[in-house]
Amino acid sequence: MIGLLDLKSAGWRRIGMLLVAMLVVFAPTELAAQTPGASEALTRALDDVSGDGAPLTLSLQILILMGLLTILPSLVLMMTSFTRIIIVLSILRQALGLQQTPPNQVLIGLSLFLSIFVMAPSIEQINANAIEPYGNDEIALEQAIEVSGDVFHAFMVKQTRQNDLKLFMDLGDEPPVATPQDIPFSVLLPAFVTSELKTAFQIGFMIFLPFLIIDLVVASTLMALGMMMLSPTIISMPFKLLLFVLVDGWALTMGSLAGSFVT
Repeated sequence: MIGLLDLKSAGWRRIGMLLVAMLVVFAPTELAAQTPGASEALTRALDDVSGDGAPLTLSLQILILMGLLTILPSLVLMMTSFTRIIIVLSILRQALGLQQTPPNQVLIGLSLFLSIFVMAPSIEQINANAIEPYGNDEIALEQAIEVSGDVFHAFMVKQTRQNDLKLFMDLGDEPPVATPQDIPFSVLLPAFVTSELKTAFQIGFMIFLPFLIIDLVVASTLMALGMMMLSPTIISMPFKLLLFVLVDGWALTMGSLAGSFVT
């Protein structure tokens, strides 16, 4: 996956080989069953890192793998739909006035599985054009990295605003590009994350607005009745929950989030 960063030095290229090999090895069981050669991918990648064809020592291999395992989740989450989904669901929980319901584990699980649903076309494309051919020794590892990078690149370009791209192109003093495919990953990644944050807060504002109106109505009513010592949150929370259930809020929210991604 580091190969997606568009860094062309030999050291970064070898680390990219390691990351893609890890994706092959730790792919879901359903994909692994379709790639009989996946179990040897990590060994071949580790042999490539040495540069002279000699494998690294076992202790150094374990050290590299543990380091990559800490980086890989961040890269995967930042390059997929996870960021937008988890932020919107967190704002929804705050709008309902619920502090720990649903708990963080539930929100993360919902975000993860909805991200898998949104990214399913890209995952299937990577599996068909990169993982399976590489596991069957039909293409080289570098070609598999390139194909996987193109798929993620195309997904992120569709979700990124032009203003954010221009901002980071100017900050990085990058020359103008002829086509979106020529945008380097060093520019596309921060632009994509920035665009996702902006989109998530826009969606969150639209979700927050009706619940804010309920809070204002309840607070004004209590003030008019002289019940200033009673917390408006206690009274408004049942009304917000009732409204959310009556409009089938979870289905609307999840469906709207999934539909907000350009395909």
